[in-house]
Amino acid sequence: MKKFTKFISHHPKIVFLVMTALLIPSFLGYKLTGVNYDILTYLPDDLKSTQGQKILDSEFKNAATGMLILEGTDHEAEMLREEILKIDGVEDVISKSSTVGDMIPQEFLPDDIKDVFYGPGSTLMIVKFSDSASSFTTMAAIDKIKSIDSPDKYLSGISSLVKDTKDIIDKETPIYVILAVALGLVILSLTNESTVIPIVFMLTIGYAIIYNFGTNVFLGEISYITKAIAAVLQLAVTMDYSIFLYHRYVEEKNYTEDKNEAMDIAIQKTISALFASSLTTFVGFIVLILMRLGLGKDIGLVMSKGVLIGLLTTVTLLPAMLLLVEKLVTKYNHRVLLPSFDKLSEFNLRHSKTLTLVFVGLFIPAVFGSINTKLYYNLDRSLPQDLDSIVALNKMKKDYNMATTHFIVVKDDLSNSSLNALLDGLKEIDGINSVLSTNSVTGVTLPQEFLPDKVRDNFAKGGYQMIMANSKYQTASPEVREQIKKMRSVISKYDSEGYLTGEAVLTDDLTDISSQDFKMVNIASIAIVFVIIAIVFKSLGIPIVLIAAIELAIQINMGVPYYINQTIPFITSIIIGVIQLGSTIDYSILLTNRFLHEYEISSDVEESLRIATKETSKSIVTSALSFMAATIGVGLYSKMEIVSTICTFLARGAIISMAVIIFLLPALISVTFPFIKKTTKGLN
Repeated sequence: MKKFTKFISHHPKIVFLVMTALLIPSFLGYKLTGVNYDILTYLPDDLKSTQGQKILDSEFKNAATGMLILEGTDHEAEMLREEILKIDGVEDVISKSSTVGDMIPQEFLPDDIKDVFYGPGSTLMIVKFSDSASSFTTMAAIDKIKSIDSPDKYLSGISSLVKDTKDIIDKETPIYVILAVALGLVILSLTNESTVIPIVFMLTIGYAIIYNFGTNVFLGEISYITKAIAAVLQLAVTMDYSIFLYHRYVEEKNYTEDKNEAMDIAIQKTISALFASSLTTFVGFIVLILMRLGLGKDIGLVMSKGVLIGLLTTVTLLPAMLLLVEKLVTKYNHRVLLPSFDKLSEFNLRHSKTLTLVFVGLFIPAVFGSINTKLYYNLDRSLPQDLDSIVALNKMKKDYNMATTHFIVVKDDLSNSSLNALLDGLKEIDGINSVLSTNSVTGVTLPQEFLPDKVRDNFAKGGYQMIMANSKYQTASPEVREQIKKMRSVISKYDSEGYLTGEAVLTDDLTDISSQDFKMVNIASIAIVFVIIAIVFKSLGIPIVLIAAIELAIQINMGVPYYINQTIPFITSIIIGVIQLGSTIDYSILLTNRFLHEYEISSDVEESLRIATKETSKSIVTSALSFMAATIGVGLYSKMEIVSTICTFLARGAIISMAVIIFLLPALISVTFPFIKKTTKGLN
């Protein structure tokens, strides 16, 4: 380790050049990393809904579909259909003419056909894409469909939703980074004595972020949520490392005139503390891989990797940069705009029992609010309502009484009587307003075997029959959940191996899995962090007290939406708790560690707490404000409610954690010290 730190501190130019050269392969890796914009693809493979989706994709090329409404005549619709069929990435376009031909007038069509394909002054077509909903081919095909000259048209469906999501994220992500950096620089400039230091910190973290995104190429692809928040989150949670190392370097310069030697000592004395500090943050992210929902693994791997890369960059690149700009740092010094916190430490100790009662009392409204916070699972709700896909979806609901489409896949050797009974059973379920299958066509024209191959392949292929059931109920609504239960019951009567899938069904499974994931990851993160703190402090009492403090902060944060009547995206409730725990538990560890150090010297609990509160509050406030600054801008700016809500929660969570630690934790330690003393090894 000494050879490593000596090389870093005595060869800053070489280190800087090597680290800069590494940006080239990292940038190439970033460009080669795919992005998945469809959350539903992260559902486990063992679900029947995802298995049914794979059959739709492989056999019917139907996993990615779009509902296209054209405000025009049958003739205009047929012309548009022919143009769309020429587009690369379009497998087929199902319309009235492609299903029953042009010879049958509209008034003679059965209700099943008429209800699906005709609305007030408009015609509906079902566009089947050859690739997945989030593939580049499908995205390009949607752009080409929109560019075709025709009467007004509206394209809805998961593919269109994914396309709009992609456009927003691609446009907004660079702005997220700019906002995080700009606001972070403001806070760091106010809380550090040099104007240059914040710029060095940001450059160091910028390098680390590029390395992290570049190494994502080994994962193949990342989710759009990860892409949107990873840079901002990495900036927020790893800023502490730079602050800690720099402060130690400044301290060591007081004892030696050789700046290189001072940096060498600073790295040696800081690296183990930084590793310990990063461990809880790393755990907070890595525990997300335990989720059944693959999105957790995606965020967990990228962010835990980002924490490690941030740590390595801090002990290599940051020292080199600091040494290279040493003269500029001293040239642009200014006064630090932070209070001394003397009065705070005195207040804490003077009212320790009262503050402890406040601490305990806050748990009641916090937990109540957290438990009763409402979640939503329908993806379209997180998007701006003026997007093309949302406008089209609302038109589908209004003109066709069709909010979502279910797909049923059954064996093709199902008898006609069983199939008809299945179709009748589906039609009788509340909210199902039309059912489309081969029988919808053959009931009007010919026996199934006389249908054209292209038409028959849309509904029967590869040993399976596909049925489309259109519902007036919205995805993730209580009504559609009940509808799905009834549909599964009907399908199982006639084909025990039948599959029910589609956006609403996948979202229903997402709801159940997310609820399980929420409980599991929170329990796992608390347990692992508890063990880490217990080992670090050789104590049973300290982890109980520290985790209780952070859990209060988390419960307050998660309870706020209930009291302001806000419904939040489901993913927020899963990841915020573990991230806030992992990234802000450091505040309590820093204060407690300083308290124990002072107690060893004086054996005076109150004096030790006074010094610890005074000396660590500046670092805690600086860290929390930096965390907030890196995330609040994105929270206020983003039009993507999932991204906006996550970042708002993170910003608010950092401030709440800071407040609990510096206002309530010293009092709590004071009151519970007899318990801590009995359960901590070596504490006299």
